[in-house]
This record gives sequence, structure tokens and C-alpha cells, in this order.
Amino acid sequence: MNISRAERAVTYGILGLFALIALTPVAGILSTALSSQASLDTGFALPDGFNWGNFADAWTRGRFGGYLLNSVVVAVAVVAATTVLATPAAYAFGTMRFPGSNWLFYLFVMGLTLPQEAVIVPLYFDLRHWGLTNTYWGLILPQTAQSLAFGVFWMRTYFRNTPRSLLEAARIDGATSWSTLTRILVPMGRPAFSTLTVIVFMWTWNEFLMALVMVSDEAHRTVPLGLAFFQGQHSSDTALLAAAATLIALPVVVVYLLLQRRFIQGMLTGSAKE
Repeated sequence: MNISRAERAVTYGILGLFALIALTPVAGILSTALSSQASLDTGFALPDGFNWGNFADAWTRGRFGGYLLNSVVVAVAVVAATTVLATPAAYAFGTMRFPGSNWLFYLFVMGLTLPQEAVIVPLYFDLRHWGLTNTYWGLILPQTAQSLAFGVFWMRTYFRNTPRSLLEAARIDGATSWSTLTRILVPMGRPAFSTLTVIVFMWTWNEFLMALVMVSDEAHRTVPLGLAFFQGQHSSDTALLAAAATLIALPVVVVYLLLQRRFIQGMLTGSAKE
């Protein structure tokens, strides 16, 4: 289908408009972060200079180094556990037929509709009973369980969209189900895995309620929880708050940029009809 220059110009114009709308808050945060700490300007006012020291000052005052390490440990563990556990389950749901497979899959999908607020209180008492509060496990295990529903749903779509002829050829060549998964489907599914990694990492990195309830000691605080305490101590220092928020959001941006191409490819593949 041929697209005229006018249609292409309108398309790029609309995309540019939405990009401008999406980037405007980011520009406002960066402008505030680069302003002097004595300045009262916020939002979209041009900074009175490039005060890069705000980032170092916010990092030191907020002690974000330890919080960042905690968030990295929790996020990496949750992403790894979700991927390892969701992949074989999704492979079974997507390529095999066994009694009750549909009902069991729908049971997994119901996890997407369960609000965190409905289970956070009994979950806290259960984890406290087992001595897992104020530990990494108290953050990793619940968030892995929360992410599994989406992980199984997402990867099942990828496995169901895999050509049946490819699976049949692997079986004819004598490949077992496990070798078909590990040697054929997993290497082919890098875009789907990249998308899953970015989304689960973003969810885990930004998780606040779970950390607020399960962690009461400073040694295991994650960066969103650390930012909340930092905000309480520096509520009037808008430049420092904006600098701290920028530092916290930076790892998610870096992960997305590193996996951008495969993330978009995986989203397009996942949107295909089964």
C-alpha cells in the first residue's frame, strides 16, 4: 500500500505531538533538578544554571547507594525467578494439551485481576510468622508470585504463535519437549523474553507498597521507599527532590534503552492473534 506524502506528514505530526506531550513532564523534572537549591522555580521554568552537584548532593544526603543495591538485588532476583518459572509453565499451556489445562491457565490469569491491597495484610502476617519480614526474601517471593501471572500469560502467547511445523519437525528429529524448549524456542524468543524482562523489572523497581509494609529497617529499603523518606526530610528542597527522582528513574530508562529494539519487536509479536 502506497502512502502519500501528506499522509506521512500527518502521521509524523501526530506522533511528534504525542512524543512532545510525553516528554514535557520529563523536561520539567530535569529543569527543576538542574536549578539551584535556593531557587523556588519548579515545573517548566528554565534553570538558572546547570547545577550538576544537585545529583551528588541528593545521592549523598539520601544514602541512595545502599537503597540502589537493595533494589538491584530484588529486581534482578524477581526477573530471573519469574522468567525461569513462567517459561516452562507457559510452554506447557501453549504447546501441550492435558486434562484441565484451560482451567488451570485461567486460574493463573486470575492473578492479574487480584489487587495487591487485598492480600497485603494477611501476606504480612504470614511472612512475619516465617521470619521473612525485613529480609530480601520478604520482597522477592511476593513480587515473584505477583509477576508469574503476567509471565505465564505473556509467554504462552509467544509459544502459541510458534509455527506448528517447527515443533513437528523437532519431534521428527527426535527432540524431546525439554530440548525443543531450551534449544529452539528459547533462542527464538529473545524479543518476548526481553519484553517480559523490561516490564517485570519496571514493576519491581517501582514497587512501593510491598516494601513499605514488609521492610521497617533501613538496611533493606528499596529506592522508592528511600525516596519517600527523603521527601519527608527535604519537602521544601524541590531541586534535590527532582534530582533524587531522576536518579531513581535512570536505571529503568537504561534497561529499556538496552533492550529497546527487542522490546518493541516482542510487543509487536505478542499483539499478534493466536
